[in-house]
Amino acid sequence: MSTPVSKKLPHNCPACGNALRVTALGCPACETSIAGSFELPQLMRLSGDDLRFILDFVKCSGSLKIMPEQLGLSYPTVRNLLDDIIGRIGAIEKTTSQRTGK
Repeated sequence: MSTPVSKKLPHNCPACGNALRVTALGCPACETSIAGSFELPQLMRLSGDDLRFILDFVKCSGSLKIMPEQLGLSYPTVRNLLDDIIGRIGAIEKTTSQRTGK
């Protein structure tokens, strides 16, 4: 028996590189579907590595003192990783507000 392939949600169009939008949602239980154009939530626009870091951070109760132990990294490295993610979230917020005018 083969191992199932883990598909990753793409963030950008492979043809032009622009940000992708969700256009349909479906319920596997009752087969209801919803179509439209929906933005991905801000966190879903981050990379898999960024999301893993955020999950680890939450599991450590947001403690930057515990994170270095968990990740096997120095405190300054963990702080820099968090600062980088904060910067990427800020860029996503800026792009979203420019697009929506809010």
